[in-house]
Amino acid sequence: MRISREMKIYDIVKNFPETLNVFTANGFKQFEDPKKLETIGKHLKLETALRMKGINVEAFINLLEEAVGKSFEEADVTLKKQEKGDIEIAGLLPCPVRIPLLEMFSKFKSEFEEKHGKKIGYRLEAASLGAAWIEELMKNVKSEENLPDIFISAGFETFFSKKLFGKYKDKGVFVDITGEKINKDFEKLDIKDPKGHYSIISVIPSVFMVNLRSLGDTPPPKTWEDLLKPEFEGRVAIPVGDFDMFNAILLNIYKEFGEDGVSRFARALFRPMHPSEMVNKKIEKPAVSIIPFFFTKVNRDIVNTRYIWPEDGSIISPVFMLVKRENIEVTGEIAKFFYSREVGRVFAVNGLFPSLNPEVNNVLPDNAGFKWLGWDYIYSNDVSELVKKVESIFKESVEVKI
Repeated sequence: MRISREMKIYDIVKNFPETLNVFTANGFKQFEDPKKLETIGKHLKLETALRMKGINVEAFINLLEEAVGKSFEEADVTLKKQEKGDIEIAGLLPCPVRIPLLEMFSKFKSEFEEKHGKKIGYRLEAASLGAAWIEELMKNVKSEENLPDIFISAGFETFFSKKLFGKYKDKGVFVDITGEKINKDFEKLDIKDPKGHYSIISVIPSVFMVNLRSLGDTPPPKTWEDLLKPEFEGRVAIPVGDFDMFNAILLNIYKEFGEDGVSRFARALFRPMHPSEMVNKKIEKPAVSIIPFFFTKVNRDIVNTRYIWPEDGSIISPVFMLVKRENIEVTGEIAKFFYSREVGRVFAVNGLFPSLNPEVNNVLPDNAGFKWLGWDYIYSNDVSELVKKVESIFKESVEVKI
């Protein structure tokens, strides 16, 4: 069962109690009162309520479905509850798109298994769960024959670990299946892996959300370097808990501004906040919040806030896919599903995560440029160890500040 725009708020909360916190955190605090939920909620359609507050309907439904998560029985298919398949898939999907993607994949899976007579086993968890279980899985892999056939995840830490994935990558175990053409939005970015190991299917862009009231007379930041200036010390909400985005930001800051830049960035910390808090009208606001582009569509405080796409480019956390070369004539069909136009549209429309598929029309502003780590830098460094280093610099700088 999916949450639809036509559903009454009462029906949503009664069927999915996990959603009440999403409603109350985004301006519908009255529904904490059971009487108001019973009276108003029984007659108020979700779409009507959201339109009244100027909230993007699809984006808000994604938040509701993220909160429900594994209550969707048809979408909660993990290796913990399934027999292992002839073909194995493991990874993390960004929360705003996980439910619709799993529903699409469920249909594809049935057709694939009927066509090929092979069973697919998969565990595709929400990105908020973290990648620790993937690391544990990899520690128990003794040979490339035991590797899952396809991995999917955002972020740099796990897939670029020389201890976990590096030895297989260096043997040429993985192959990029995305083809030569990429979406026009990325043509100038040199984002395709020149060595042909990694596929990138989408990216998660980060932008600035400025609170004009908290900002006061301070000019709003236009670039990432602006956030390192003294006038922003203690005034920036940084998504520390969003590991993929946080690490992508730290790595790019370190690459461009060195250890001192990471320290200055840490001193800008207002406090760690989840992006949903940063766009909540009721919560004390920093001058600047760094958020995934997706959350600009659920921002309710349109009077005091506006988002800024950085002039020097949105730092992106790519959604990587690793595909084993072995049996590619069969597994490649699955990998190409995840890179398909249909999946790309879910990334681009539901999550505002631009797709690299050339047939997808990404939902981006005209001035949307990207800042990304780059393959030369990735292959010249042990990125997994570098993540630990920049996290340590950030943490130490925050502690010194406190």
